[in-house]
Amino acid sequence: AERGPGAAYHMFVLMEDLLDKLKLLNYEEEVLQRHNMRPLSRCPSGGWLRPHRGGAKDRGEGGGGVPLRPRHYFALPTNPGEQFFMFCTLAAWLITKAGHPFQQPQEYDDPNEVISNVLSELRSFGKPVDFPPSKLKAGYGEQACYVLDSLAEEALKYSGFRWKRPAYPTEELEEEEITEDDAELMLNKLEEDVAEEESDNEENFIDLNVLKAQTYRSDINDSAKQEEILQSTTDAAEWNLELERVLPQLKVTVRTDNKDWRIHVDQMHQHKDGIESSLKETRGYLDKLQNEISRTLEKINSREKYINNQLEHLVQEYRSAQALLSEAKVKYQEGSGGVTERIRVLSEITDVLERVKQETEEKGSSMTDGAPLVKIKQALTKLKQETIQMDIQIGVMEHTLLQSKLKEKSNMTRDMHATVISEATVGAY
Repeated sequence: AERGPGAAYHMFVLMEDLLDKLKLLNYEEEVLQRHNMRPLSRCPSGGWLRPHRGGAKDRGEGGGGVPLRPRHYFALPTNPGEQFFMFCTLAAWLITKAGHPFQQPQEYDDPNEVISNVLSELRSFGKPVDFPPSKLKAGYGEQACYVLDSLAEEALKYSGFRWKRPAYPTEELEEEEITEDDAELMLNKLEEDVAEEESDNEENFIDLNVLKAQTYRSDINDSAKQEEILQSTTDAAEWNLELERVLPQLKVTVRTDNKDWRIHVDQMHQHKDGIESSLKETRGYLDKLQNEISRTLEKINSREKYINNQLEHLVQEYRSAQALLSEAKVKYQEGSGGVTERIRVLSEITDVLERVKQETEEKGSSMTDGAPLVKIKQALTKLKQETIQMDIQIGVMEHTLLQSKLKEKSNMTRDMHATVISEATVGAY
């Protein structure tokens, strides 16, 4: 269902009712002082609502914003984390005050679980919940105000609180002293006084609020003296004189208010009259402009027909020339198609010819070129040098091997002679 334009401000009304109910439930002592929190009016708009530990930020100094008004705390977004923590704390306290034990949520609890528990308790009180739980995660908005207001209402019912009608104090009515001269006024003199009073300013007029208060007091006095006025003893002539005397003072002045709907209606009528008068004047100019445009269009059409009649033979020549041009274009396209095909064949033949020429040049250059022979001779010379070096190394190695063998043989001979001499010497002894 569509909602009216005032639905956007409904949460402000809920927030005001909620604040009054919280004050009746004494939330400042039972919630704020118990959890060491500040009141809603002292919470900075940029700070986190945590237990008071001192410091500039906790005291609301240098918080980076204007302090929140308590009647707009859950209606306007300031700090989602701060508002959600306060929402959970108040919801748990109100559920407990309503007679359902509820565990106080902590700062690091799962928000989805806390919201689910709060909504289940709200449904148990018989309150409808027609919005998704994610609406309460921000900690502000119409849904948050609705949940807290419903829980506060249940808490007030459980505590036995009843709303009563306000008792307004009654003011004592001052009795006017009527002089004998005023009672004996003649009718002619009274008419002169009435004329003079009507010519005066509006200072003698009675204000609407004053008239309401006097009417209320007179009703009270009349209800208290109903038994005394069952039979009237007032003379009709005196009554008419008194009526004519106080008639100018009975005029009521209504103070004009720019927000009154009557003023808006009068303004709408004034604007309507202005629009109608302007429309009459403007419609004449528009009709005149329309007639001029119509005449101009007729002239243009007639001139166009005249030009077409005068240039008809040129148009025929242009059409015939255009037909010949189209035929020539068709023939050109056909001829250009054959040329394109021949150019493609020519390019292919040219590519084949270029490849054949390149192969012929490579074979001719390879037949007359002596570079491979020079490379072969250089390789043979290098092989001979390497062979000579290898022969020298082989000779050196053979000589070294021969020397080692001769040295080994001489050592063996010497060892053999030394052994024979030592045995002969031992046998002589």
